Amino acid sequence: MKSLLTPAIWLLAVAVLLHTGLVTPNLALINFALNAALIAGLLIAWRFHSSRVFFALLVIFLSERALSYFSSVDAASGAPGKTALAAIGLLLPLNFVLLSLAQEKGFTFSAIAPPALMLLVESVVVAVLCRPGSLAPIAHRALHHPAVPQPLPFATVIACALAALMLLIRFLLFRKPAESGLLWALVASLLSLRFGGGGRIPDAYFATAASILAVSIIETSYLLAYHDELTALPSRRAFHDSLLRLQAPYSIAMVDIDHFKRCNDSYGHDTGDQVLRLVASRLARVSGGGQAYRCGGEEFAVVFPGKSTRDVMDHLEQLRAVIESSSFRLRAKDRRQEARGPDRRNPPTPAPARAGLRQLSHATLPTELSVTASIGVASANREPSSAEEVIKAADKALYRAKAAGRNRIETASAPRRRVRSKAAGIA
Repeated sequence: MKSLLTPAIWLLAVAVLLHTGLVTPNLALINFALNAALIAGLLIAWRFHSSRVFFALLVIFLSERALSYFSSVDAASGAPGKTALAAIGLLLPLNFVLLSLAQEKGFTFSAIAPPALMLLVESVVVAVLCRPGSLAPIAHRALHHPAVPQPLPFATVIACALAALMLLIRFLLFRKPAESGLLWALVASLLSLRFGGGGRIPDAYFATAASILAVSIIETSYLLAYHDELTALPSRRAFHDSLLRLQAPYSIAMVDIDHFKRCNDSYGHDTGDQVLRLVASRLARVSGGGQAYRCGGEEFAVVFPGKSTRDVMDHLEQLRAVIESSSFRLRAKDRRQEARGPDRRNPPTPAPARAGLRQLSHATLPTELSVTASIGVASANREPSSAEEVIKAADKALYRAKAAGRNRIETASAPRRRVRSKAAGIA
């Protein structure tokens, strides 16, 4: 939830600074910050192939430019500025929702042409709706933006509220920093519109919105580097980083899905991915203060800071039992399950050898399947023990668990009496 809360704290800090008088930056400094945030964000989005954030930044740029320009014309009536404020109050949340719903495809022509055309059409529509009767000097435009809240059109409030709700739901569903960035950038933009859309305070909120979007790209890159995309668990890199901070005592458990290769060969890689996500979801909820990581393939690690082997055994046994009792349904029949013709290089797998996954339903597909896992655990109870030594000891214990029949836990100190349960399958 850091991706959701951090931008909110950032926006709150900006609001406190702007409205309590702790700092009073001049308009030139804020304009510099706005332009710097926009340019930096556009460059970062281009470098990381994030076309959605790129166009969201363009929406903010065009909104700020339109509000600043049309608020400077026909200053006596203020009609163009009010019209621009109402139009942008509807178009900005609409664009953010559409960009959130769009699939990220980088900067290919087919990916950037529709949003670029949409922004061009919207810019023309706003320009036509806000046709100025006479121009006022641009140098005096900042004088027409009071630093007090102005009532927003009801349609703008409803549009922004619905857009914010949808963006929040999408973040809760997908947990992506880009969704959080779009949400809080929308809130910052709404605050800018609340203060007239141009001038010192509105430009500061637009700069905050651009900064939030730029940081969301960096946060996404961090998640890709330190989190496994398939299982959403921290990755091998995060695991090795956590080892550097460990201090004895601690325990490390190595977890391996039983017969996972047989699962892939028998049911296909889509089913294998389902198995990985299933086991990872159980590992993510391990008790005892453990933190689970995906080390690669079907191998996972669970780190228990400040715990000895005896302290973690009950928690690991609960984890093993929860994995064994979990099940899922195959989504569809995979081509690997179809009968193979005589011309195929590999003969059909005999039925007894394909019992890695336990079938809980013998009806036609979708078939309900369950998995098991083997666990090896080792501990460091004194400082001279290195994390590498503990991992090697846990790996050896894991191999013993595999050799002893799988679906069980072994410790590095001594072999355990085998835990008999249901017939071990992929396991």
